[in-house]
Amino acid sequence: MYIFVDITANQMESIDKDQFATFLNEVKDRIREAQYQALRTANRHLIDLYWNLGRMIVARQEAHGWGKSVVERLAGELQKEFPGRQGFSSRNLWKMRELYLDLSKNEKLQPLVAEISWTKNLIIFEKCKGDLQREFYLRMTRKFGWTKAVLVHQIENRSYEKYLLNQTSFDQTVPAHLRVQAKLAVKAEYTFDFLGLSEEHSEYELEQSLIKNIRAFLIEMGGDFAFIGNRTGYGSVIKSMP
Repeated sequence: MYIFVDITANQMESIDKDQFATFLNEVKDRIREAQYQALRTANRHLIDLYWNLGRMIVARQEAHGWGKSVVERLAGELQKEFPGRQGFSSRNLWKMRELYLDLSKNEKLQPLVAEISWTKNLIIFEKCKGDLQREFYLRMTRKFGWTKAVLVHQIENRSYEKYLLNQTSFDQTVPAHLRVQAKLAVKAEYTFDFLGLSEEHSEYELEQSLIKNIRAFLIEMGGDFAFIGNRTGYGSVIKSMP
């Protein structure tokens, strides 16, 4: 005779709800931190791969006198071997070559490129010509977890020049609860389905974190501003009239 006793309900009743909620949040934070680190690791491997492909193309061209046709041919063969991978297009292979040539001249920038996505690296190296300007946007993108759209806006807004003139401050570091923005910034260009991350979920968490800290933000802006509502109410920050 087999006797089955369901003790799950009784066990759950003996667990303090507040203590369990705290424990659950700690577990969730640990999982998200592991996902974030996995994203960074995957991105570093991808950038390292692209760097080496660029180096190999340059080395073969210099050794054998090959021209542009080698990149076209290589792209065609790689797309046959790895179908569906846009990263191996002839255009992207040329970008790998160009980025390698740029970085091989500046060892200081080399470790920085692995900290942000490939797409954002291309934006910085195409839109910024000087090494100091490139270093600035590489460091700021890594530090603040800028998405592609934010990075483009910062460059077009001439944030580097304003920073040199002390008109823009970037002294505030990213709080731990906003790391989801950095995670989203990496995920914006690459899909890591095996990590089980949801882009929409990340954006919602970011919004909630910002709302929690909106009071301090408005205090810094001055007493003429107020926050009205949130996502459900299409909230906005408004400035009172004098």
